[in-house]
Amino acid sequence: MQILFNNNLPIYLQIINAIKKQIIIGELKAGDKLPSVRELAAELNINPNTIQRAFQELEREGVASSQRGMGRYVTEEQEKIMDIKREMSKDILDSFIREMRSLGLSKEEIIKIIKLRLEELSDQEV
Repeated sequence: MQILFNNNLPIYLQIINAIKKQIIIGELKAGDKLPSVRELAAELNINPNTIQRAFQELEREGVASSQRGMGRYVTEEQEKIMDIKREMSKDILDSFIREMRSLGLSKEEIIKIIKLRLEELSDQEV
């Protein structure tokens, strides 16, 4: 896992978001085993307590579960995974809309810009 840490957000939240993203894009699948606290702490070069806090939060949210002596696993609940995808999409859109409005753009202008950009991107993919 690679994370470009942002000083404006606690590291444990960034780890949670990175794991959630891996789940919704399919890098981590339902039922997959998560790395151990020590493994991930060494990989990211951060304190194991930070990883532990992130994992505890993922468990509290129902994104992961632990099996005593076996490790932690990604939820197998597909509805939970869809909830994560919707939640992350909403957060990205909310941030985007706030930024566009801070530029003084109206709802209609924002929609027009999005449509044009989507067309440009789809033309490039052909």
